[in-house]
Amino acid sequence: MSFRIGNGFDIHRFSDDVSRPLVLGGVTIADETGLHGHSDADVIAHAVAEALLGAAGLHDIGTLFPATAERWRGAASMPQLAACVAMARDAGWEAVNIDCSVIAERPKLAPHKSAMQAGLSRVVGAPVTVKGRRAEGIGGLGRAEGIACTASALLVAIESGR
Repeated sequence: MSFRIGNGFDIHRFSDDVSRPLVLGGVTIADETGLHGHSDADVIAHAVAEALLGAAGLHDIGTLFPATAERWRGAASMPQLAACVAMARDAGWEAVNIDCSVIAERPKLAPHKSAMQAGLSRVVGAPVTVKGRRAEGIGGLGRAEGIACTASALLVAIESGR
């Protein structure tokens, strides 16, 4: 069997626009200010996409979905993730699993984890786990100025099977 591992990372600060929705792992979280970004700024979907693309040896999301392109302004990240899954498949790879660590002081992820994991797993076509971590008051993340996410993806060559 032929396997490849990819790592993804994304970080966004909270928006000054209190009406902007917070979207994490494809789930809109009520009563929280969203993240600043050209798209919906879903750090989890972005980190997962970066991990998939990296493992498949493809371009990063900044190249594929540039912030300079008006067509991506306000775009939902889950369809972009689905496009990245298709690109990896076209390159001969599919996900075995993806593991994410979200670094945030807020919101609490536990009430939303199941929905995030289910939606991400459905789009990726393989199990995706989401874990919450705190920055323990260190730096901008510890001061709740934003949210970051890391993701690791294991891919298998399609002809190798699972």
